Amino acid sequence: MSIEPDMIEQDVIEGGEPSGRSSKPKRQSRRWHFGPLGLRSRILLTFGLGSLALSLFLAIATLSFTRSNLVEERTGSAIDQTYTNASRLAVDLRSNPPNIQTVLERLGADRPLVYFRGTWTGNDARFSSSVIPLSLLTSVIQNRQPTTMRIEVDNELVFAVGVPLDSSPFAAYFEFPSINDVRSTLNSVNLALILAAGITTLLGIILGAIAASRAVRPLTAASQAAQAIAGGRLDTRLAETEDPDLAVLTSSFNDMASALQLRVERDTRFTSDVSHELRSPLMTLAASVEVMQARRDEMPERAQVALDLLVADVSRFQGLVEDLLEISRFDAGGIRLNVDELLVGEFVRQAVAISSAPETVILVSETAEEMLITGDRRRLARVVANLIDNGRAYGGGELEISVFVPDDEDPPSQIWITVEDHGPGVPVEERDLIFERFARGSIAGRRSGSEGAGLGLALVDEHIKLHRGRVWVEDRHDGLDGACFIIELPAERVS
Repeated sequence: MSIEPDMIEQDVIEGGEPSGRSSKPKRQSRRWHFGPLGLRSRILLTFGLGSLALSLFLAIATLSFTRSNLVEERTGSAIDQTYTNASRLAVDLRSNPPNIQTVLERLGADRPLVYFRGTWTGNDARFSSSVIPLSLLTSVIQNRQPTTMRIEVDNELVFAVGVPLDSSPFAAYFEFPSINDVRSTLNSVNLALILAAGITTLLGIILGAIAASRAVRPLTAASQAAQAIAGGRLDTRLAETEDPDLAVLTSSFNDMASALQLRVERDTRFTSDVSHELRSPLMTLAASVEVMQARRDEMPERAQVALDLLVADVSRFQGLVEDLLEISRFDAGGIRLNVDELLVGEFVRQAVAISSAPETVILVSETAEEMLITGDRRRLARVVANLIDNGRAYGGGELEISVFVPDDEDPPSQIWITVEDHGPGVPVEERDLIFERFARGSIAGRRSGSEGAGLGLALVDEHIKLHRGRVWVEDRHDGLDGACFIIELPAERVS
């Protein structure tokens, strides 16, 4: 807020013309785009703008009231004193007209100026007839009307008060009392109001920040609880509150969380029970197939083909049941890691050697050879095996595995294990979907074979999360067609 101290100079009671220049703002060619404000920002902005608007209103009202009182008081006293001096001057001029200068000295007025019989007489050279506006002269001398006007003489703001004298048809008396003290007072008031407005706005912002923090605190608690539930802690609940408005939110959230927990636990028990129930007949079926395999040479050719198909399906069925049991253990929180320290390069070579594609090309950087990870050997080997099986099924069969430290970190804190294939790749919109359970993607859906049920990559994701890592898929880094699955695990250099 800024209130010009010179505004008093432009307030002319009669005949004055305010001076000033106005300029048009330049058109801004750049357009700014802002996103939606959050709840905390909206509350803070409301308090800040509200306190600013209130302080501006009070400041303007206070300045206007102060200015009006000061000006009116000073104007009234100046006019009264001028009228008194004019009356005394008129009496003296009637008794002794030639001695005007002597009369003025005896009058003791504040910078007087007399027009009498066509002559101007005063005691201050700065305040002569030349500083009096024409409109004021016309009103006082010709129209015989007392008039007051604010003018500025040598950077000094004064009242020009003119009173016609009855001692002569064209006689008039003028005084020029200074009102610079009014300007100084208004400047001080203006500064004080600016400081008060700034302090008020700052206090409003502080109160807004406190109110916003208290207002969003329940939402923060609800957000943290939702994240905990999404992370698998289904027993997370919001604390009860006595606030009647928040109690509804808390109750609804807790009811939702309880219903979600019940449903997840029911689905988990169903998956686990089905998997366990399938194991017994599956073991019987597998044993029967082994007996038939032992006498395969005694079977006719058509029976041998049927037996081979049966063996493949039983093997696939066994893998599916084992995957379902593993998934149910994840959901039940029953996974326990047998942690070992593993040299990354050596471990990957061993995991590939016992996989379905032991001849897969493996590239290990010099830095990676010295990197150590902490994890469950069996589960991490299962991760590598699942990615190899996925690449053989959907990626053209020919794979390359690389182990290296990303971005040449110093000191290195992460290790990347990549599995690249030469298939059609994974569409961008499916790169998160394929890590969900029973999701096989559009490429797998167009295949006529029965390579998997969509649990392999889901298990990869679960295992890697248990090791505080992450897995994702991109295009090949060399620009060729194919997908690149990347495993990122925390690691450290061997000391």
